[in-house]
Amino acid sequence: MNSGIKSFPEKWIRRAADRSSWHYRGQEGSAPPEKSKQSLTGQSRLLLTVHGLCAVANALSGTFVNVYLWKARQDFLVLGWFTLINHVAMALTFWLAGKWVKEHNKMNCLRAGVVVSAVFYMLVLWFGVRAVDYYWLLGVIQGTAAGFFWLAFNVVYFEVTDPGNRDRFNGWAGLLGSGAGMIAPWISGYLIVHMKQTSGYRLIFTISLIVFLLGVVVSFFLKKRKSVGHYEWLLAARCLRQKETAWRTVSAALVAQGVREGVFGFMIALLVYVHTGNEMKLGNFSLVTSAVALFSFMLVGRLLKPNHRKGAMLLGAVMIVLVVVPFFWKVNFTTLLLFGIGVGLFFPLYSIPITSSVFDLIGGNADSVKRREEYIVLRELALNVGRIFGSVLFIIVVSMTKSPLAMNVLLLVIGSSPIVTWFFMRHVHSRTAAAVRH
Repeated sequence: MNSGIKSFPEKWIRRAADRSSWHYRGQEGSAPPEKSKQSLTGQSRLLLTVHGLCAVANALSGTFVNVYLWKARQDFLVLGWFTLINHVAMALTFWLAGKWVKEHNKMNCLRAGVVVSAVFYMLVLWFGVRAVDYYWLLGVIQGTAAGFFWLAFNVVYFEVTDPGNRDRFNGWAGLLGSGAGMIAPWISGYLIVHMKQTSGYRLIFTISLIVFLLGVVVSFFLKKRKSVGHYEWLLAARCLRQKETAWRTVSAALVAQGVREGVFGFMIALLVYVHTGNEMKLGNFSLVTSAVALFSFMLVGRLLKPNHRKGAMLLGAVMIVLVVVPFFWKVNFTTLLLFGIGVGLFFPLYSIPITSSVFDLIGGNADSVKRREEYIVLRELALNVGRIFGSVLFIIVVSMTKSPLAMNVLLLVIGSSPIVTWFFMRHVHSRTAAAVRH
């Protein structure tokens, strides 16, 4: 919501997941559609344009926001609090904005996400080197922006595409997102290194601001979407109380998934900078790891079958834990790059199965499709609970010690949460795979 290992773009995961999850693509539990060469509509092209502009803007600057704050105050604790506040704000925004998207104007929610993202970079420019003093405010604004945009985008994406063109939409979204994730951070690193660093940062933040504003302009060409039904505020609580529903197990898995994201989402890119002191090397890191991840997502997305989800996810989970182990010998650019390449290769085996199974549940029957907004909110709330827990654990550890060994142990413990995710999902995969076969 960012660079390489910092955050694998949701559209990469969703694109590959959609290949093995026809339930979410179908209409209220209908049979899987035959392949179609149906072209994208004008509205879906406009949504892709907004998506691409936001991807470029975030990729240009998102990678370097934490580095910018670190350079102003070299304190992991500040960055931990910034991340925690970001995730809390995002979770609250998803839950509160669900009513806006379900019952009112989801297009305005999408625009609000883009506008608030622009405000975030405008404030970073305005505060300058004092931005680190306002990390709490910046965390709230960035989390709010992400909540508005991704909630509305996921729902509008469902509505402006259909079973005949959704794969094509996801293909273009993946191409735009991956191109931005590989090239934009490298350009940013080049500009920062070859200009006075303060000027370089101001330039990339300014470009991001302009691109976000352009995205707002384009969004006004998207038609207002019809609102249907009433928002169920406590659907998440109701699901967790029902012993017979798969959502209890899935929610636990999503929480475990979020634990890793809450820390690794900012820590790896920051470690690359801390151990190199060079933004250009961070750009190179992003270029290489994003390219490896793109190739792996494309390959796994094409080859993975529903009945292989459980085994594939276990292999992916184990491997992305093992690539943390070399940090105990030495943390430098080489071991970080090996980590990034390893995660890029194996992360799709871990992420695609859980994404596929969750979307199977959302689109598995007519009742779930009617409540798609609530289930998307439930998914994001569970992920953010995990991210919040991971961030809190990080804050506790770094407030007690700055020992490199303690940091490595923390990364290994948090980085092992994918095994827990697999444990909760192992039976859900079997059930959803059986549903897809039938």
